[in-house]
Amino acid sequence: MTDQLAELKTLVAAIKSDHQAQKDKEKRDSWTKYVSLWMICLAVLAALATQKGAGFSSATMKQLNEATYSQALASDQWAFFQAKGIKQSLFDMELQKLPKGSTDSVLANKVHKYDAEKKEISALAKSLESKRDTARIEASHSADLARQMGLATTLFQIAIALGGVCMVVKKKLLWFASMVPGIAAAIHMVTVLSGK
Repeated sequence: MTDQLAELKTLVAAIKSDHQAQKDKEKRDSWTKYVSLWMICLAVLAALATQKGAGFSSATMKQLNEATYSQALASDQWAFFQAKGIKQSLFDMELQKLPKGSTDSVLANKVHKYDAEKKEISALAKSLESKRDTARIEASHSADLARQMGLATTLFQIAIALGGVCMVVKKKLLWFASMVPGIAAAIHMVTVLSGK
């Protein structure tokens, strides 16, 4: 019985020792839960940056489509302008063929009519070209914002990768190293969004 009691005491001591070792390990590794929270925050921010970047890319495509459409309409107007110019030239040549001192009011009115129409068409074409130019500038700006958000997303991914390695090898230094690109990405994202 004394042997059994000694065995029982040894077993209880081993269990207490294991329990204490487990507590010590949990205490030593308690910082890893903060790394996990950090990585969750980074993942959420990376998702937001990706979503915003995609929105900027969509805006770029929309604005480029608008620029192309405006250019097509402007080209149509310039072709219409050319047609009116040709008609005006034909009527002007007919006026030139008339003997000196005589005028044909119908021909003269047609020449003036085409001249007025050309001015309207020209103004509309220039307005469409202005819309095209504005859409191109906006597309360029949106494309730049998309690139900037892409950079933020890349930095978030680097930070998440470093945090993952940190969790595997249990090195606090890697956690702090992951904070550098993570914080830089967050600052960059906020800067891009506030300056758009």
